[in-house]
Amino acid sequence: MNLKPALMIFGAIFDSDRKKRELAQLEKKLAEPTIWNDKERSQELMRTRHLLEQGIETQTRLEQRIGDLDAYFELAQEGEDVEAELMRELKAASAEVDRVESMILLGGENDRLNAIVTIHPGAGGTESQDWAEMLLRMYLRWSEDRGYKTIVNECQPGEEAGLKSATFSVMGEGAYGLLVPEICVHRLVRISPFDAAARRHTSFASVFVSPEIDDKIKIEIRTEDLRIDTYRSSGRGGQHVNVTDSAVRITHLPSRLVAQCQNERSQHRNREMAMKILRSKLYEVELQKKRAETEKLEASKSGIDFGSQIRSYVLHPYQLVKDHRTKTETGDVDRVLDGDLEVFTKAFLLMRAQ
Repeated sequence: MNLKPALMIFGAIFDSDRKKRELAQLEKKLAEPTIWNDKERSQELMRTRHLLEQGIETQTRLEQRIGDLDAYFELAQEGEDVEAELMRELKAASAEVDRVESMILLGGENDRLNAIVTIHPGAGGTESQDWAEMLLRMYLRWSEDRGYKTIVNECQPGEEAGLKSATFSVMGEGAYGLLVPEICVHRLVRISPFDAAARRHTSFASVFVSPEIDDKIKIEIRTEDLRIDTYRSSGRGGQHVNVTDSAVRITHLPSRLVAQCQNERSQHRNREMAMKILRSKLYEVELQKKRAETEKLEASKSGIDFGSQIRSYVLHPYQLVKDHRTKTETGDVDRVLDGDLEVFTKAFLLMRAQ
């Protein structure tokens, strides 16, 4: 079986040779000492270099995988027992292609930006708080698997288990666009580990995603519209948790949007990060207002209860994860909760493109 045609298709998409030429020209510009006098220009060039390098690396991986598959097919035709290795490589290549296709489908205004994700449990106390923590783990695993860097900016633990809220940043090309499908309410059905009678419970948690905007995008925030509170960090971390009131919570009074950060030791740094989160949230609100053809922001932040969920995760009496918008479903719940969201991401992006 010759897989070279598949490689040619992706080669046409990525055009690795062109990217290598552009990268060489870019390196020459970055080698000029004067370029670093212009901070905005140098940062823009560094971002462009990173994107070019990622594109080249992606095609290199695809070339290697297709080359390996070709070799295994040849060995199989010669009578070698390489079925297990062949299936493993096919599975890895398929996953790589799915990721590439998802990236190609990103066409929104801010899809290529970093993302800021906020998770809140619904009503239900410990049950929903535990579900919120499960979602946090799922997204952190997803980010790690894609090679994205994450920073947990704020995490308020629940009284018994789980968390009351969490905000984290995901840094990498396409992070925002790939996480947009996660916005809204997620529903979990399971036998409760907190119920002595082992009854089935339904829990809800909401996920909100905003693009991390840079300083070139101006968002007007009046000082008189802000309420700034400081408090003592209460997350996990032992000796790393501050013993001073260094955590910062900023409330934008007109919109009631809240941003908080307790990740840094310095109150000043936490305040800077909280303002950055708030600016990104306000920007996303403005974008949503301008998108008459898409859901309004309030639709994505509707009540965290029955009827508002976009996806259901059922652990009992059967195992199934179903996206109610695209009708995509899978019975491999453990794999999804371990961060494999590709099937849902791709289905949503295809639906949006159509």
